[in-house]
Amino acid sequence: MAKGSNVESLWGRMFKLGAKWENKDEFLDIIYWGRQVISIMMGILWGYLGLTGAFGIISFVIFNSAAVFVYSINFNEEHEDAFTGVKEGFMTAFASFLVTWIIIYTSLYVQ
Repeated sequence: MAKGSNVESLWGRMFKLGAKWENKDEFLDIIYWGRQVISIMMGILWGYLGLTGAFGIISFVIFNSAAVFVYSINFNEEHEDAFTGVKEGFMTAFASFLVTWIIIYTSLYVQ
């Protein structure tokens, strides 16, 4: 029962501006999994738009890092953790983005 209420509390804090996170690992888990979802959505969008090359990669890095930074500043009471959040799960998110981007682009544009 306690675990279920903890999950509900976690979901509630995830969308509450200026939430207090007693457990830093919970906040970093939210950052990690949110970044994975954003990366897959960006991979689908980049593939659908037909973006290629360095522009696609650089724009991913900028938009993904900015989204996590803005989330960290607005949804965490402790602003000094914002840069820690930007680093959390970046490489796995980048890999998810690349796989999704390549699959969508190849299925739409390569004959």
